[in-house]
Amino acid sequence: MRHLLSAADLDRDAALRVLDTAEQMAATQQREIKKLPTLRGRTVVNLFFEDSTRTRISFEAAAKRLSADVINFSAKGSSVSKGESLKDTALTLEAMGADAVVVRHGASGGAHRLATSGWINGSVVNAGDGTHEHPTQALLDAFTMRHHLVGQREPGAATGEDLAGRKVTIVGDVLHSRVARSNVLLLHTLGAEVTLVAPPTLLPVGVQTWPCATSYDLDSALEGADAVMMLRVQVERMNAAYFPSAREYSRRYGLDARRLRLMAEHTIVMHPGPMNRGLEISADAADSARSTIVEQVSNGVSVRMAVLYLLLAGSDDVDGGTA
Repeated sequence: MRHLLSAADLDRDAALRVLDTAEQMAATQQREIKKLPTLRGRTVVNLFFEDSTRTRISFEAAAKRLSADVINFSAKGSSVSKGESLKDTALTLEAMGADAVVVRHGASGGAHRLATSGWINGSVVNAGDGTHEHPTQALLDAFTMRHHLVGQREPGAATGEDLAGRKVTIVGDVLHSRVARSNVLLLHTLGAEVTLVAPPTLLPVGVQTWPCATSYDLDSALEGADAVMMLRVQVERMNAAYFPSAREYSRRYGLDARRLRLMAEHTIVMHPGPMNRGLEISADAADSARSTIVEQVSNGVSVRMAVLYLLLAGSDDVDGGTA
């Protein structure tokens, strides 16, 4: 694997290899000294054309814990704001000797363009491209599900296991969600049964070709679900009235205390963040004992360590040999 651009790049074996490697990375993070020498001398560039907190910091932490040199590049305050093209930016990064570029871009296909253009020789990791995909978010979500639904929270217990037969309900603004698309693809690969729940206006054209079911009724979709993932309503990407009002949306598609009681005891509540509390998810749900929202953030570091490791040092020992 040279790049990670889409969840569709991963077959079952490749996905499990990432998840199992992330288990090993998570184990190293329980040590007193968390840093590994594996990527010493390598340079990882975080190239973000859109705002991000969790993903950018997570990738930065992952690279630094593998001892890579990290360059953080934000479009704001850079030559991009003066009109510099993606090509010229990429050529600059290539001149700096970037071994991997983690890119978030507002245009769907931005990461693919960077990877296939020939402008840079390093690996490209898609950290979110428009409304298209966000594969490492799907991997960390699958990692979290595996811990709770397969591994019973025991580190390493789920190694080698997929999510066959598990039922996952993804709710909300699917139309604008790169997280939803990547999750549907990856969870299907891992054997899970996915149901998307949203108003008709927030389901994309062609969703019937996706490997999942769709529903407009949240209450019925909660029955039998092993995991329920709430999606942020992406107001900044909306230029039309997709639902009558915030109150009506919350009533029909928000996860609240009443709906928590409809779920099985083992069902976990997930959210990729950032949350609109009181819109797609209530404080009762976000802060409940079954919520994995904070855990997803910490799992993201282990998963992104695994991705960078496999792309840049895949055949080496996880501990990176001697320091």
